[in-house]
Amino acid sequence: MIRFEQVTKRYPDGTTAVDDLSFEVAEGELVTLVGPSGCGKTTTMMMVNRLIEPTCGRILVDGRDIAGVDPVRLRRRIGYVIQQVGLFPHRTVLDNTATVPALLGWKRARARARAAELLELVGLDPGTYGPRYPHQLSGGQRQRVGVARALAADPPVLLMDEPFGAVDPVVREQLQDEFLRMQAEVRKTVLLVTHDIEEAVRLGDRIAVYGQGRIEQFDTPGAVLGAPATPYVASFVGADRGLKRLSVTAIEPADLEQPPVARPDEPAARARERLLGEGARWAVVLDADGELHGWAGVGELAAGGTVGDRAHRMTAWVPVGAPLKQAFGVMLQHDAGWVAVLDGARFLGVLTPAKLHEALRRSVDADARGVARGQVPFDSVADA
Repeated sequence: MIRFEQVTKRYPDGTTAVDDLSFEVAEGELVTLVGPSGCGKTTTMMMVNRLIEPTCGRILVDGRDIAGVDPVRLRRRIGYVIQQVGLFPHRTVLDNTATVPALLGWKRARARARAAELLELVGLDPGTYGPRYPHQLSGGQRQRVGVARALAADPPVLLMDEPFGAVDPVVREQLQDEFLRMQAEVRKTVLLVTHDIEEAVRLGDRIAVYGQGRIEQFDTPGAVLGAPATPYVASFVGADRGLKRLSVTAIEPADLEQPPVARPDEPAARARERLLGEGARWAVVLDADGELHGWAGVGELAAGGTVGDRAHRMTAWVPVGAPLKQAFGVMLQHDAGWVAVLDGARFLGVLTPAKLHEALRRSVDADARGVARGQVPFDSVADA
């Protein structure tokens, strides 16, 4: 969808902002450009909508060289979100969101209907927020309006320049979650500039790590964290890149252990005897359909009744596919030695600290070998 072919931007004073840049962003892909201030990442993004013109090389969008496209028409077909949002203070939220459709000649009713639809998409009720003015919104709400406005004309490409950098960390994480949910639904081709490596790995399908005017590594978040291509990349992503990788490594069924199981209607004494015979001190409590009802320890089962009478509610659980970081956080929050992993209400197994570490190492090994994670034997990691 977006292709850079040997693009260079050199200023009259001799400063080279971008040097011989070549890379491609696939349709529907979210690529984050990350690096220190002055490395050329924002220049790269601004050349896509011709706010900055390259000195040499070509940039193609959907197979067409943008040098031959009228800049105004090009910009109206590319969504653009900046850190300070840039909403018009004298216009309502609804009219701000409808700005680009109006410029494209849409009828007022159609433009406002589209604006209301987009406000809903970004989590703002159009009936409540549509009539308000920007000064009546929080910073996070204004940023949501900025994203909605950028999407209003249904552009195939979205450019985002540090879109969540002006809000506090809690709101930033909420906005990132909301944006990932929205991107899963609309699947735009996105270039997102950030200086924050954690934001880059959390949001990007692939990451371009910039040095000075050049891309030092262009790869998946897992590969950048697990196998930095150069000493510069290793230094930039940090010595704690193993911890960062927890946030981009998903829990898979193969990572799980299968603990003893008891049924809610099973006599507690019988279940206790069975667990002691197996050398186990607890069991998960599942119904006949495999849905999780909780857990029970051998101590509680000594009181008699049924297993269901003695079971504890399960609070330490995560969905399958969640990042390992989420599972680790739940373990710490509940001071738990394991977390249950569910597919909807269905129990799949438990993730222990040992299995979490093994899953992380297996993921790194898989990237190094260029194979799927499921193809890496557990023992090859444990012995490493």
